[in-house]
Amino acid sequence: MSVPTLSMVFMALAALFCFAMPVLLLIYYRKKGADILPFFIGCLVFVMFALILEPLMHQLVLKVLPVGKTIMGNTLLYALYGGLAAGIFEETGRFLAFRTVLKKQLGNDRNALMYGAGHGGIEAILIVGLTYIGNIVISVLINAGQTDMLTAAATGETAEQLKTVLDSLVATAPWTYLLAIVERIVAVTTHICLSVLVFFAVKKPGKGWLFPLAILLHAALDGILVILAAHLPAAAVEGCLAVMTLGLVLLVRSVWKKNAAA
Repeated sequence: MSVPTLSMVFMALAALFCFAMPVLLLIYYRKKGADILPFFIGCLVFVMFALILEPLMHQLVLKVLPVGKTIMGNTLLYALYGGLAAGIFEETGRFLAFRTVLKKQLGNDRNALMYGAGHGGIEAILIVGLTYIGNIVISVLINAGQTDMLTAAATGETAEQLKTVLDSLVATAPWTYLLAIVERIVAVTTHICLSVLVFFAVKKPGKGWLFPLAILLHAALDGILVILAAHLPAAAVEGCLAVMTLGLVLLVRSVWKKNAAA
């Protein structure tokens, strides 16, 4: 078995995009007058709340508590649980960041955009960029006939997971990897929009309701993604998410016009 060369090329392009996009957004928003600090705080908050704290709760709820099997065995329950968990943890992270370390940056509305670029940008790098680099390395070893070296030390569940990865790399159509570019554009756009909502929830008196709205919107988008992924091909899922994100952009644009400084 072998991984198509075109698959590795497309994975490399997607990985390059995921590393370049956050840097370009940082440069762009900086030129527009945003501070640099919100970008890196956004990166830190994503790592802390989405990659450390949220997974700890998942371990408890899904692996330890009896209700975990019920949730994982029902797509709707899993979508609801996963969406709410992501919404609560990530939006709370944004809220706390704007209320504390970024309190002095609230005077510049463009910092909401810069924060979102950091939050979504580091996600693109860690979730897609690094993953695809690892996949390219594995693909090279597969094509060099070194599959045994990859699987030799793996046992039990780890061996099964590794075999699934290997089979997927061989069987996946090359063009599919380019969908990661579309998916990350949609994801980063979403993070920027949600950051704007939470930013004004903190900054503007009487706008606190934008914070729970951000949680609900985040939960809805993630939950719908889970449901769509169970019934539609990847390209159709990304198309649906793009349409929903466009709706979110229009909503947030309205919020921005009503609350941002001229």
